[in-house]
Amino acid sequence: MKKTILSAKGLCKSFAHNGGQLHILSHIDLDLYQGDFTVIMGASGSGKSTLLYSLSGMDRATAGQVYYNEKNLAAAKEKELSVLRHTDFGFIFQQMHLVSNLSLLENVLVSGYLNKNTTAAEVKERAEKLFTQMNISHIKTHLPSQVSGGEQQRCAIARAVINNPKLLFADEPTGALNRKNTSEVLNLLTELNSEGQSVLMVTHDMKAALRATRLLYLEDGKITGELELPPYRKDEEKSRETQVNAWLSSLEW
Repeated sequence: MKKTILSAKGLCKSFAHNGGQLHILSHIDLDLYQGDFTVIMGASGSGKSTLLYSLSGMDRATAGQVYYNEKNLAAAKEKELSVLRHTDFGFIFQQMHLVSNLSLLENVLVSGYLNKNTTAAEVKERAEKLFTQMNISHIKTHLPSQVSGGEQQRCAIARAVINNPKLLFADEPTGALNRKNTSEVLNLLTELNSEGQSVLMVTHDMKAALRATRLLYLEDGKITGELELPPYRKDEEKSRETQVNAWLSSLEW
């Protein structure tokens, strides 16, 4: 039986709009499970990123609860959420948000040093291992402006997992990359998941969605479809794509 790592109950999110309320999320109930590679799909404006931010505590839901380790994140203080973001959660975005005047390695080390549960030596050792895994050790002293977008994103992934997060949140992590770099980044995320890393990713890209072990479809702020898949294998990608396309077609994607 899968272990629940994060749970949302009755999650709603609204914004003031033209004198009224614009409802983005509508009474969402969702459990995320340890070890899953969960992917949220849906049309533009369906609330995918809003859901990710609300689940991660980066944004406050209008109503409902989000439970992590029996703590209601919707009621948590900002300091508590900040600690979670430095210890238990990792984040990858479409834009890498690397500090421009720090080297790639320094960008990762700074994030690691924010976790007070590890020593500087432990952070340095893990960062070096991650740079080897991400195949960017040879450019670790370069500034972000001196490397490609794909290399920047691989650095951002290393930064996101430097503190061994329990859950990795990824918002369109391949949206700004070309095909080659997209494939490399997806391979890294798949490898991390195969090693036990729990992932929640938002995407509109079919190639990215194929890496999921669990697909969720969001429409008008509600989860209207779910598909379970076995772990990704390259040699089964064509049949997997056919299955996912059929599922999406049934949802009128």
